[in-house]
Amino acid sequence: TGTAAARVYLCGSTPLLWRAADVRGARERAGVVGTLIGSLARQPRQNLRLGRPAQLLPEEARLLRDTGRAVLVTAAPPEAEDGVRAEEVERYRERLQHSFLEQKKIALEDRKQVLQRVMNQKQKDGAAAGAEQPLRDRLSSLESSFTFPEAATAVQLCTARARLGYEPEERLLMPADWPQPRDERTEARYRVYRDLRRRGYYVTPAGKFGGDYLVYPGDPLRFHAHFIAVCLPPEAGTPLSDLLALSRLGSNVKKTVLLCSPGESGGVVYTSLQWSGMV
Repeated sequence: TGTAAARVYLCGSTPLLWRAADVRGARERAGVVGTLIGSLARQPRQNLRLGRPAQLLPEEARLLRDTGRAVLVTAAPPEAEDGVRAEEVERYRERLQHSFLEQKKIALEDRKQVLQRVMNQKQKDGAAAGAEQPLRDRLSSLESSFTFPEAATAVQLCTARARLGYEPEERLLMPADWPQPRDERTEARYRVYRDLRRRGYYVTPAGKFGGDYLVYPGDPLRFHAHFIAVCLPPEAGTPLSDLLALSRLGSNVKKTVLLCSPGESGGVVYTSLQWSGMV
C-alpha cells in the first residue's frame, strides 16, 4: 500500500502509539483500537477526555508487527548518552524545587491576606475589644507554623509537543524485541485476538467483565459489544462454578460469553454460553 509502518514505542513492556497518524492509521487500517491514556495539551488537569499516547494491548502491538504495519522501538539506555541525561534530570529537579519554594511563598502570602481581611472586617463591624486578638496571634505565628506539602505543588506539564521527537533524538531509538513471555496462556490470547480480527470484529480489553476481550461487530464508537471472549489454552480445565459465573455475568450485561480455544490446525474453536435459568 505504500503506507509507512507505525512506530510502537515500548515503555518497559507497555506498547504505546505517540503519533496521531499512527493512532488513526492503526484504527482505520488495522482495526486496532487501543486506549488513550495521555493528557490533552490545552486541558491537562482533567481526566474526562484523554489524548495521546494510546496504550495498546500486547496482542494488538504484536499483530501490528506481525502484519508489517508497525515496528517496535525502544529508547536507548541512559548510559549511552554520556551523562547528558543525568544533567537534564538534575536541572529538572532543581526547577521543581524552585517552583515549590515560590508556590509555598505565594500560598503563605495568600493565607496572611485572608487573616488580615477577616480582622479588618471584624473591626469594621464593631466587634468587641479583643475579639480579633486570636486572629492576630495566628497571623504572628503563621510564618513558623505554616506548612505547604510538596504533593500540593502545581507541576507544569510539557505539552508543547505531545509526541516524541524525531530529529536529534531519532538516533536514540533502536529496533526492539518483543518483551512479553510467550507461555501457553499468552499464545492462546494472541491467536484468539488474531482470529477475531481476521473475522472483522473489533476487540478491546474486558477486565471489568471478567473476560479477556470485549468483541464488537464494528467500531466501538458506533456499536455495543456483543460478546465477552474468554481465552482458554487447549486442554485447559475450567471449574463448573466459573462457567456458571461467566454465564450469569454475560446474561446480566446482555452479552454472550465465548469460550475461545486455539485448535491444532491453526484455527480457533468457539463455544458460546448463555444463562437460561435454574432448573
